[in-house]
Amino acid sequence: MNSGGPVTLTFLGTGTSTGVPAVGCDCEVCRSQDPRDKRLRASILLQYAGRSVVIDTGTDFRQQALRARLMDLDAVLFTHAHADHIFGLDDIRPYNFKTRRPMPVYADALTWDGLRRVYDYAFNPTSYGGVPSIEPHVITGPFDVFGQTFEPLEVIHGRLPVVAFRFGRGAYVTDCNEIPDSTVEGLRNLDVLVLDGLRFTDHNTHLTIPKALRYIERIRPERAFLTHMNHEVRHAVVNAELPDGVELAYDGLVVEVAE
Repeated sequence: MNSGGPVTLTFLGTGTSTGVPAVGCDCEVCRSQDPRDKRLRASILLQYAGRSVVIDTGTDFRQQALRARLMDLDAVLFTHAHADHIFGLDDIRPYNFKTRRPMPVYADALTWDGLRRVYDYAFNPTSYGGVPSIEPHVITGPFDVFGQTFEPLEVIHGRLPVVAFRFGRGAYVTDCNEIPDSTVEGLRNLDVLVLDGLRFTDHNTHLTIPKALRYIERIRPERAFLTHMNHEVRHAVVNAELPDGVELAYDGLVVEVAE
């Protein structure tokens, strides 16, 4: 697997589909003043070799890009086509205006079906020019993005296959309740694993924190970070109880991934 060199990984968002605080909720976590309990929808930024690549542009992407001062964006990768992972794609338009080029976007065929349905106005434009300009790439196996090889690995989100991405000694595995054995093998020898960890009680489409910890024990990365957490997870309390080498991610956290 080719490496684009060391990768800087920034968590743009670490929340579930509702975000935290959740609308209409007055629970302890939603009222928390700890900034680590403020979670926008799940997304990461990868920076390497002078390039910036985002995995998933959720509902909060504009806010995330402004907060991270993301002046340039070179490509977008998608894990799947659920709303909280794709509804910010329209906000790539300022980058189109700046570069006067379409944005390279990578997704598997199933995700492209969803993207083309939701963004029909971009793929079938009328005379109005204010639409995102997209250069589509269909993922069928490992692919190169500016010198970094990304390996797609399948995980299961309820009944939906979702793409997890391995990049060198890092991997991003979100929105799943099952990781097939073949994917567990593909996640060996990692420096950094980012893994879904919604809450403690059972859920039929997401890993609970206990189940995520069992997968981490099998995969044995150097470091693991849980993401896609809901408002039942209070950062200060839960993070203090996690085993060595495992942490809750939080919005704005920056992690270096070794080559």
